[in-house]
Amino acid sequence: MAIDGQKIRELRNERGYSLYELAEKAGLSLSYLSEIERGCKNPSLKTVKKLAEALHVPQEQLIGGAVRDEIKLGERIRLFREKNKLTLKELAQKAGISVSYLSEIERGNVAPAVETLRKVAHSLDCPVSALIASESLFGQRLRQVRLEQGFTQTELARRAGLSPGLIGQLEQGKVKPSLQSVKKIADVLGLSPCYFIAEEATLEDMLRLFPPDARELLAEPEVQAVLRQLCGCSEKELRFIIDFIKLFKKLDIE
Repeated sequence: MAIDGQKIRELRNERGYSLYELAEKAGLSLSYLSEIERGCKNPSLKTVKKLAEALHVPQEQLIGGAVRDEIKLGERIRLFREKNKLTLKELAQKAGISVSYLSEIERGNVAPAVETLRKVAHSLDCPVSALIASESLFGQRLRQVRLEQGFTQTELARRAGLSPGLIGQLEQGKVKPSLQSVKKIADVLGLSPCYFIAEEATLEDMLRLFPPDARELLAEPEVQAVLRQLCGCSEKELRFIIDFIKLFKKLDIE
């Protein structure tokens, strides 16, 4: 059984544990845990169980290569499905595929044909690129939004329950984000996780990333009247509005 030492280290950092703290929680020696993380030791199943319990994750999550930490196609589809408030059955019906097949796709057990992927994307009202995009822009996008909302890496990490070091590594593209990390970060920043996993989009694509209820709100006459007033705002006035929204969001999180 191949144990992923890098995965253990990343999970430890996400939870803000030091080597000593995790070793203590798992009942292991500090040196032994360090060797496991560096890939120098292959622990027994009993030790893996202890580590999994200390990290609050399934044992299976500690087995295999770092590639397990990438956001897979199936996870992307599930994110968009949940954002659109669709059940597996509802999305399967819209896309014209079986529920069991869609379930297998979301769990990563099968790779859908291109035509099936197009049908799923159309049913989710999102571009195909949003489901197959790479993670290359994640760090850049995270840093941009963090700065726009006035968060330091330390503050964002604290609110998301992650380590500042992990936020820094994510922004620099040194590690790939787990689905759990993306959800935590998106929640703090008040965004859909889908925003971080979709490639650069046109205005139309960006509107598709809005939750259904938000898109309905944008269609209301009162909201459109406000948007028309924004068209006549100067740069200074728009920046004032943006700063006010940032302040409101920060106060709302407190």
